[in-house]
Amino acid sequence: MRSDAQTPRRPRAEHWVAPLDETPLQAVDAADTTSSPRSLWAEAGHNLVRNPVFVLSALLILFVLFVAAFPGVFTDQNPRFGEISQGSKPPSGEHVFGTTVQGYDILSRTVWGTRTSVLIGFLTMIGSTLIGGTIGALAGYLGGWFDEVISRVTDVFFAIPMILGAIVIATRLGEMNMWTVVLVLSIFGWTNVARIMRGSVISTKAQDFVTASTALGASKGTVLLKHVIPNAIAPVIVTATVNLGVFIVAEATLSFLGVGLPSSSVSWGRDISSAQNALRTQPMMLFYPSMALAITVLSFIMLGDAVRDALDPKARKR
Repeated sequence: MRSDAQTPRRPRAEHWVAPLDETPLQAVDAADTTSSPRSLWAEAGHNLVRNPVFVLSALLILFVLFVAAFPGVFTDQNPRFGEISQGSKPPSGEHVFGTTVQGYDILSRTVWGTRTSVLIGFLTMIGSTLIGGTIGALAGYLGGWFDEVISRVTDVFFAIPMILGAIVIATRLGEMNMWTVVLVLSIFGWTNVARIMRGSVISTKAQDFVTASTALGASKGTVLLKHVIPNAIAPVIVTATVNLGVFIVAEATLSFLGVGLPSSSVSWGRDISSAQNALRTQPMMLFYPSMALAITVLSFIMLGDAVRDALDPKARKR
């Protein structure tokens, strides 16, 4: 048996020390601190260009606007000139879509009707947004008795359907033109914008940056115009985009019922109204203006949905 003196000793474990000239490893931050975060509008634009619904609707709307701005590119026929002897002609080289019962070129009527219907829709959208946005912003920011009065007035206008109210006023005014149609539709089309703007302003004015601006001595008008409205306008833009299609349909409905634009005007609603008597014998008279109306309205509704998804973080699909 070996003694303890003869038992080999284990070497002691020594702590490893890095040489002084060796650079220690550093932790790598996964976050990119060199790029600044996107703003709400920049993030919305980034999401929109990646959304196929937005791209498709935007292309369709650009095409419709091009047709409305340059109808002569697509037809050289006079939409107000018709010959009874050329009535109810089938499609041909001279008349691509055929002719109506009165001898009007269907393609020319459809193309030139784009300008009237889209222009009325845009003007009505601008008018109703200005009226409703101003009233809703003042009601939401001032509050108190002014908000109560505006809320009750809005409820009264909400109880009146837009088409019914427009028909009542149109029958009292007699023959209408483009500007009277825009005015009538704006009078009954501002309520939805006002309610949305009011709720958005109430939510925005409770934010810390608005409180800080008020504490620094900014006037109510300055706070409302420079801080509250720019941060509360996003849902109003979405509503205005969708309303544009609604107003185009409203104008077509009034013209179809005979209380909108005069019979001498060229619009989709007038052509649809004229085509209903020849639906069985010549359905293409109804098909082309109806299809143009449906595609235009659907494009604006799709665009509004895409913009809403981009501006509303809660509605985004993750």
